[in-house]
Amino acid sequence: MGHGEAGTAGQGQDMLQLITDKGVRVSHPELDPYIADVTDEELVKLYEDMVVVRRIDTEATALQRQGELALWPPLLGQEASQIGSARALRPDDFVFSSYRENGVAYCRGVDLTDLIRVWRGNASSGWDPYEINMATPQIIIGAQTLHATGYALGIQQDGADSAAVAYFGDGATSEGDVNEAMVFAASFQVPVIFFCQNNHWAISEPVGLQSHIPLAGRAAGFGIPSMRVDGNDVLAVLAATRWALERARSGGGPSFIEAVTYRMGPHTTADDPTRYRDANELEDWRAKDPIARVAALLEASGALTPAMEEQIAAAADGVAKDLRAGCLGLVDPEPEAVFAHVYATPNSWLERQQEHYSRYLAGFSADTTEGSN
Repeated sequence: MGHGEAGTAGQGQDMLQLITDKGVRVSHPELDPYIADVTDEELVKLYEDMVVVRRIDTEATALQRQGELALWPPLLGQEASQIGSARALRPDDFVFSSYRENGVAYCRGVDLTDLIRVWRGNASSGWDPYEINMATPQIIIGAQTLHATGYALGIQQDGADSAAVAYFGDGATSEGDVNEAMVFAASFQVPVIFFCQNNHWAISEPVGLQSHIPLAGRAAGFGIPSMRVDGNDVLAVLAATRWALERARSGGGPSFIEAVTYRMGPHTTADDPTRYRDANELEDWRAKDPIARVAALLEASGALTPAMEEQIAAAADGVAKDLRAGCLGLVDPEPEAVFAHVYATPNSWLERQQEHYSRYLAGFSADTTEGSN
């Protein structure tokens, strides 16, 4: 059975795995060919990525708790889903994400300060999407799937072999935008990957409430091949993403990946998950930690030494230090900066608004001058 056929036949009902919860490497005929080139050294790099991204996440969470960020959407527990998929991409692939894919953004090369300037309230957008081929985060749940599908249609029309990837959570699969995007993608067989991080909680509602079958099974109704993998297994995620990319690049059309993971932290730092989540559930998933299992695998093979772990931890601390310095060093924007970058070209309607606002601000200066006389 070919790999494309395997993904279609399974329809994502079985969760595929290459590294067990205990850090034991297991074989799987569908996934093994896609990671045959991954050496121990490269697996160490994936491990380092996950450690660094978790450190970024904990530092940003601390910054929010200290009043330096207005909000932060933690990704704690979802590192393997994001690193494994992002490291499978080429620079010319284009990413459309939700607000939680900070690990993907790190892999795409987003500047650390750009990663948090929106959450500090210093800008309306974090970075130039065309510099790294990743759109800025979409806050409207699921809307990015439409953007990815439209971009993929453009790729198809251009005759290129790149792909578009849409990241979203389990809750988004119940949104109309996601279903409309999948209909369109299947109809025109565009090179787009629908990457669902099933972290089990759509804010305070469990995934079992909205779907009584694995989410990957929904793709079959659209005629889209799917694969359901252990989202805490970085190798399985890497393999699944390569499978979907192979289909996209060869004209095979869209694919759906369900990465089964767990949101170990709150939905955002404004959320209190203890109000709706059983503490025992969290402990069960901590035993499936994506970073710990890779560390166990590498330590058993001798590919990861204590000295290397210390070096990686120090590098992660250095990244966190740079993130904090970048955050605290952000200068408050001038009031009129709100008009910048609203449109790609000059707009008379916007210019009138800015002129009125400038006169409004100038009025305060006049009041101050009069009051001092």
